[in-house]
Amino acid sequence: MILPIVAYGTAVLRKETEEIEKDYPDLDLLIEDMFETMYAAKGVGLAAPQINRAIRLFIVDASGFNEDDEHPELENFKRVFINPIIVEESGVAWKFEEGCLSIPGIREDVSRQPNVTIEYYNEKFELIEETLDGIGARIVQHEYDHIEQTLFTDKINPLRKRLIKGKLNDIAKGNIKVKYRMKFPLVKAKH
Repeated sequence: MILPIVAYGTAVLRKETEEIEKDYPDLDLLIEDMFETMYAAKGVGLAAPQINRAIRLFIVDASGFNEDDEHPELENFKRVFINPIIVEESGVAWKFEEGCLSIPGIREDVSRQPNVTIEYYNEKFELIEETLDGIGARIVQHEYDHIEQTLFTDKINPLRKRLIKGKLNDIAKGNIKVKYRMKFPLVKAKH
């Protein structure tokens, strides 16, 4: 089922997330719905807070980044991250333009370190430690930020953030057109 993605300004995006257990209700269905939602919105990652769940879960499928064979390491880069912990980030930070399904229409340069080691449980609740680099690491860092109550706009130049404040307010009010289901925090329900 395609779920609505919550927009910038929604409280759950800033709410502390909780770890989940193997017996979390309908976890397999939730993961399936998250992938379906992400694909419908043409995203490469989706965190549980973006679908109004304050839990430590996110998914990625970066296969789309390898369309030109420029990133062969991403060809089968589809993962489920449950209760992840970033163990280490390393390397010289580099800027890359990022966007977010909860902040449609805005893309900004974000500086991140190129290497990340992350420990997490997969969908079978097997404990995995993995080291990633480049675009794969960046996608994981972006989604990890979501479960740490951080948005990519928190990491941009303060001047740029002031310049996009009006656009962020428009997103929160629902004054934006998107081609996927969204839930806006400042839009009153019609009775």
